[in-house]
Amino acid sequence: MGMSRNMWLSLTAAALSAALVYVLYDLQRMQVERQETVAVVVPSRFIAAGERIEAGDLERLRLPAGAYHADMLTEPQAAAGKEAIVPMGRGEPVLEWKLNEYGLQPGKLESTFQLPKDYIRSISSGIRAGDLVMLYSSGEEGESARVFDKPVVVASVKTSGNVEIDNMEKPHLLSLAEGNKEEMYAARRDANGTIEFINLNLTESQWLVIDKLCKGGTTKLVIAYSPASFERMGQAQTNMPGKEGTER
Repeated sequence: MGMSRNMWLSLTAAALSAALVYVLYDLQRMQVERQETVAVVVPSRFIAAGERIEAGDLERLRLPAGAYHADMLTEPQAAAGKEAIVPMGRGEPVLEWKLNEYGLQPGKLESTFQLPKDYIRSISSGIRAGDLVMLYSSGEEGESARVFDKPVVVASVKTSGNVEIDNMEKPHLLSLAEGNKEEMYAARRDANGTIEFINLNLTESQWLVIDKLCKGGTTKLVIAYSPASFERMGQAQTNMPGKEGTER
């Protein structure tokens, strides 16, 4: 009886020792792997060109340190809220140049439409490319109303000579990227012309709504600068690479 009990105790001790050795080996292996790899941001699904990237579309993948490139993002916050310039496959490292900060390109379901001049009653003079604007209908019949619940993106604003309106010495988009509010507003003030043409990124259904409203000539659009453009600037600065530590 005593021999049998001692045998079981010996076998149990040996099994526990083997398990402990395996756990220690596994922990050491994981530590070595973490030291020799870098966690980079990758899409958790296919992302089409022009599609806005959400935080839930991203995950991290560990790559060998030798495969890491400085253009690869290591923080999901640096990509969330931006748009994809090119298609990105699942598990493909997200590179900084593949992202569009200011959304000048139309989204996945959008196209860029130039609004006919006779559709417009007024345009806020401070509007520039990359801004968000609200559209209002104004006509002889019926009350004025908001056309869409959410603002839309301005792709470009141009003079009668087809020149983009901006301060050529200090473009407002450059000031926006640098987070320089004073220069951004100075660029709006010191513009090089009067807005004659405006291009908006719209879905097909949005364009059809505008066309139906305005093609009769009795209703026109009032295009107003949206304060959401200013909030967008703050989000862009918060999400810039380098604001958070890098996991290695």
